[in-house]
Amino acid sequence: MRPDDIPEIRTLDLFRNMSDESFGDLIRGAYVQTFPPQVQLITEGDYPDFLHIVLTGSVEMFASWNGRETSMATVRPISTFILAASIKDAPYLMSARTAEKSRVIMLPSMDVRAVFEVDNGFARAVVGELAQCYRAVVKTSKDLKLRTSIERLANYLLRSSHRAGGAAEFDLSIEKRRLASFLGMTPENLSRAIKALRPYGVEVEGPTVRIVDRDSLEGLAKPNPLIDDPST
Repeated sequence: MRPDDIPEIRTLDLFRNMSDESFGDLIRGAYVQTFPPQVQLITEGDYPDFLHIVLTGSVEMFASWNGRETSMATVRPISTFILAASIKDAPYLMSARTAEKSRVIMLPSMDVRAVFEVDNGFARAVVGELAQCYRAVVKTSKDLKLRTSIERLANYLLRSSHRAGGAAEFDLSIEKRRLASFLGMTPENLSRAIKALRPYGVEVEGPTVRIVDRDSLEGLAKPNPLIDDPST
């Protein structure tokens, strides 16, 4: 690991309040690697050798069963994955692959667990991050179970606009095939949902989205902070 990587990691909520000694123990066996797109980093069912931290690029979390595959989430800098498996020394419930050229730090899981046992600041941060992950899963489940496909897409576009600083025009951060999977739709259903949003002031050309009537779109989407606000 390069010395200039360390300050970035130290500022993460997960590591900010731990002692310098524990932090040193944690990163002693760590290393950094740059991966090209579409490299599988972990496989569901395997046991975790490392806790991963995405420094640059993005990583797609996905799962498969009976010949089917679905996109679960996209991890962007600076974030960890998969913390729960590393702490429990339990099999991965998801796989991960790079969505683009990505720089990733790998911390040995056995060191993560050892530091968790002795450093209270780190342990509290781990509990906090796991709690936040749990709440994110509940929100995703509510989004899938309570909303129609068109409502899910409408709210996704509003959240994307918010991440883009409230911009009325922005580019989708993932390809449409992956977006359809993430929203629990087929590519064909996503295409129909995009067309269905035109009367509500949404124009989509390739990866570019323009929201020309936000009030109309919000009237359809009915965004709810208990589903859509990542800070709650």
